[in-house]
Amino acid sequence: MHNKILAATIGDCIHTMSLMKYLSIAEELEFEANFIGSALSIDTIIREIEIWKPDIVVLSYRLTPSVARELFSELKSRLKGTQYDNLIFILGGTNPVLSEAQSFGLFKFMFSEVTPECSAIQFLNGGANNQTGSYTYQTDLVMRIEQSYPMPLIRHHFGLPSVEETIEGVRRIAESQVIDIISIGPDQNAQEHFFRPESMNPHSDGAGGVPLRKSTDLSDIYQASRCGNYPLVRCYAGTNDLTRWADMLAETIHVAWGAIPITWYSELDGRSSRPLVQAIKENQDAIAYYASKGIPVEINESHQWALRNTSDIIEVATAYIATYNAKNLGVKHYIMQYMLNTPPGISLEMDIAKMLAKIELIESLHDDNFTSYRMIRTGLASLSSDPDVAKGQLASSITISMALKPHIVHVVGFSEGDHLASPKDVIESCKIARGVISNCLNGLPNILEIPNIVQRRAEILRETKVLLDAIRDLSDGDTDPLLDPSLLARAIAIGFLDAPLLKGRTAAKGNLTTRLINGACQAVEPNSGEVLDEKNRLNLLSK
Repeated sequence: MHNKILAATIGDCIHTMSLMKYLSIAEELEFEANFIGSALSIDTIIREIEIWKPDIVVLSYRLTPSVARELFSELKSRLKGTQYDNLIFILGGTNPVLSEAQSFGLFKFMFSEVTPECSAIQFLNGGANNQTGSYTYQTDLVMRIEQSYPMPLIRHHFGLPSVEETIEGVRRIAESQVIDIISIGPDQNAQEHFFRPESMNPHSDGAGGVPLRKSTDLSDIYQASRCGNYPLVRCYAGTNDLTRWADMLAETIHVAWGAIPITWYSELDGRSSRPLVQAIKENQDAIAYYASKGIPVEINESHQWALRNTSDIIEVATAYIATYNAKNLGVKHYIMQYMLNTPPGISLEMDIAKMLAKIELIESLHDDNFTSYRMIRTGLASLSSDPDVAKGQLASSITISMALKPHIVHVVGFSEGDHLASPKDVIESCKIARGVISNCLNGLPNILEIPNIVQRRAEILRETKVLLDAIRDLSDGDTDPLLDPSLLARAIAIGFLDAPLLKGRTAAKGNLTTRLINGACQAVEPNSGEVLDEKNRLNLLSK
């Protein structure tokens, strides 16, 4: 890793704003940065290089492109044949200046005011090859996180009603360099029936995403992403044949991570017809398959309960159960998605308290063989159908959730409340997110110590323990109830795990009543509306 940076503006240029921002990033990453002044001559810069012997020289020029060309030509000529000929040079400037600089082959990295901040972080964190200074984008999720942090990776889902539109859109998004992870969203026909095409309903083609019909569709989409900042690619899991989906995604798109539920994509939600016990077992098999391949895993479980208006306690308990499964199924690198703003109307304080409770339980499982990474996202149902209003809601959600110090930000497009995101919508949403994140990385107020948040977090942890202990007591001692498909299904059938919007589903009771009380989603007695703690709620189920 390089550790000494010398910086200056060159020629007659005195504009230092972008340069100083770059140096502040370098200092955050523990580089030793030395700004030697503005409007310096080439003689002065070379003399300071000889004195200070930096690993990297960062220059900035924001004036006339034709003058810049003369400066770069002279600098290259003066360096040729010296011991500094292979020194890594970085240039900041306007886009016309950067265009002039490209032909000289002198600068290994260039940035303007609109260059994503993560590109600078990634370059300094190891994207610069020590021998050549050339830039390499990591193709492994964990390495890319390490290359970028504290700037979180940006993820956005994307899928248009035709494969051709999706391929072109992925290329355009990759070229924008504002997104690190593209999540391909297949249509429901593909998710449920990809390996059973005879069961597809042709009238539903393209509904909700891209109509993937053959594995080469995925390969073509992946190839389209091999430009710009070479984003990682992943895809929604199938709702049937999950292990076959996992194998195909690993082969075609080098899937960044797999996302599998524990109880969903079953008779519980109707996204497949699989009986609940069978679905849990098959989902666990798919998680274990990803783990055997060394591929990170996300278990998209708890936010599915939240989307059905379950209580905060049940949501947190299912997050722990999912993580416990991941660890015991051999997952080494675990992606934990923290969906905020769900259900709509939850207060910002109570939302953060709930997420902090999740973090404490989940990260208590960390050891040398198991690590989780925090991925925050805006709740889809919280976004207005008015795109302008939704932009504000998106920015607000990301601002608050940055207090959780995420490794990944799952950007939900501002357009989603109104229409499927186009490439333009994806790029704009990610730029909004990057602007918010950049400001937040300068320092946020310490909202995690607000008394209301501290008190609610402790309450959730206490109540979640009661629920988890009750589920564990379902076992006769021969099996682990948090891992056993039959006992997990039983916990749902008797209402230990329940949600109001599961009413009418054969695998669940659907009798839980919840209300937003003081900003928190609480289980209540349906007639009186009084809050039920877990002990009383569970006791009522036995009557």
